[in-house]
Amino acid sequence: MDRHIRFEALHNFRDLGGWTTAEGHRVRPGRLYRTDSLGKLTQDTPDWSRFLSLGIRTVIDLRYPWEIEGQGRVPDHPSFTYHNLSIEHRPYNQAALAPDVELGPYLAERYLEMARDGTREIRGALELVAKAAESDTPLAFHCASGKDRTGLLAALVLGLLRVPEATIIEDFTLTDRAAPALLADWKARNNGRAPTWPGFGRAPEAVMRLFLAALTDRYGSIEGYVSEALSLDPRPLSKALRATLLEG
Repeated sequence: MDRHIRFEALHNFRDLGGWTTAEGHRVRPGRLYRTDSLGKLTQDTPDWSRFLSLGIRTVIDLRYPWEIEGQGRVPDHPSFTYHNLSIEHRPYNQAALAPDVELGPYLAERYLEMARDGTREIRGALELVAKAAESDTPLAFHCASGKDRTGLLAALVLGLLRVPEATIIEDFTLTDRAAPALLADWKARNNGRAPTWPGFGRAPEAVMRLFLAALTDRYGSIEGYVSEALSLDPRPLSKALRATLLEG
């Protein structure tokens, strides 16, 4: 199933609604969106009109401030609030990695670093997701490609909603459908040259599977991570999310 919402400039804009929890409840459509950089949107275009039509009231930008300065951010609009929470603290250049770097273990380790380094920002992002849920207003979160930083936050939110691990992994892998377009964008920004790392832009299931296994090994569960690393009580947080974001 393709969950991508079609835009000209965006390639990885997806609704997290429709996934099913372990108890058989369905995540409400039209409330949580994950995407590649909204800085690619331009005012007074069909893309901009389509974005505004979704009624999004909160945007979380997970990129570094220097990325935003160089590549732009979502245009201002009175209909939503914008928050920059850079959850990654150790920059690395995926495109320049050596061809023999194994994709799954390498990215899983980067995700675990983010989970350890970005606790303040991840906590803030989860609090914003809960606030949007409680006010019954749509929220979108993004990084550059909508894969790594965005994938980590999506995994935490889906886990707190009690979506099964296999489904969290499946959601992550859907970025592969956008990978060719994301790669074409990168080449266009880099004079047509290709990345040295064949794993650039890819989202195989091994990445998320290994990350979730490492998170579980260290903290016991996603709830354990939220409690121990983020100093948040996962019970009321999960309850608040489930009360407003689930149906059926």
